[in-house]
Amino acid sequence: MQGRSRLRRKRRAKDNEDPRAVRSRQALTGAFLKLLEARPLEQVSIRDVVATAGIGYTTFFRHHASKEDLLDYVAAEQIRALFNLALPVMDAYDVHSGATSLFTYVDAHRALWCTLLTGGAAGTIREEFLRLAGEAAATQGRPDGWLPADVGAILLVSGTLDLLTWWLRQSKPWPIQRMVEILECVVVAPVIEASSSRRRKRGR
Repeated sequence: MQGRSRLRRKRRAKDNEDPRAVRSRQALTGAFLKLLEARPLEQVSIRDVVATAGIGYTTFFRHHASKEDLLDYVAAEQIRALFNLALPVMDAYDVHSGATSLFTYVDAHRALWCTLLTGGAAGTIREEFLRLAGEAAATQGRPDGWLPADVGAILLVSGTLDLLTWWLRQSKPWPIQRMVEILECVVVAPVIEASSSRRRKRGR
């Protein structure tokens, strides 16, 4: 995975200098997302992707080594987008609107996130989320806090991903606002309360 990521970064650094390559890559990503909304990953072929994107078959391999490589690339983009939506939840400064945006975004891309969180990529998704959360905690956390910032980030990320995964597996998904309430009350509030309660006791 890391080796493929380095190769992709090198290719895309060159692609950034060529508008045609950028357009081709965007077309492939858009086509892949569109196809995943309509059918399972195993039923999507490279020929399906290039036909939907309107580009040549050999062009695909200038950007991606395989369908799985394209999925890795799409997953990385989606992780970044979802993590940015999750930041207000992690920081606890606007939990309700952050959680609403989070669930609304996943719902709008439900088929893709079903593939990412309930399929073989779930472990990679979780690992990358935790890495990003750890980086965010390192810059925002208080080293003298009772609850270490990275521990709080792990609890929030793990709880959020587990809740999203459960929600995506339901044949009749619960309403977004109900899921937001569950995230606030069951995942976020205990982390905030445990930390603030301990700080109050220490201050007495």
